[in-house]
Amino acid sequence: MATKVEALIEGGKATAGPPLGPALGPTGVNTGQVIAKINEKTKSFTGMKVPITVIVNDDKTFDVKVGTPPMSALIKSELGLASGSSNAKSTKVGNLTIEQVKKIADMKKEDLLGATVKARVSEVAGNCVCVGVTVDGKDPKVFQKDIKAGVYDKVLAG
Repeated sequence: MATKVEALIEGGKATAGPPLGPALGPTGVNTGQVIAKINEKTKSFTGMKVPITVIVNDDKTFDVKVGTPPMSALIKSELGLASGSSNAKSTKVGNLTIEQVKKIADMKKEDLLGATVKARVSEVAGNCVCVGVTVDGKDPKVFQKDIKAGVYDKVLAG
């Protein structure tokens, strides 16, 4: 029967120390190989906490599944912010370009409900409301209306 090891690690910086080493040791899997695979799969999330699951099979083969950080963490990371706005309604703390919003939508693709790029980008914009971030220089709700109206169809094609 396969063994599951779940942990929250810093992207690209997993080590054989706790929490992974002690949890992987009893499974008999090559910890060094597992750590290398985790770091390879999480390097795009450097500086963020990332949920990971290592599934160790009876034959000592393993599979690494990487979750994604919360949307707000990706938005703040993209803008280099330590935190979101303390009053998101009145105080804006940053602005995402359309390219940055698309990048975040691609990173969270597996976790989002939207079937199209437009729908996923709209979901990211919705999260920008809570963080206090504008999109393409606009209030995120205005940006979402523009997406529905087709203003960004050429940029979001695909």
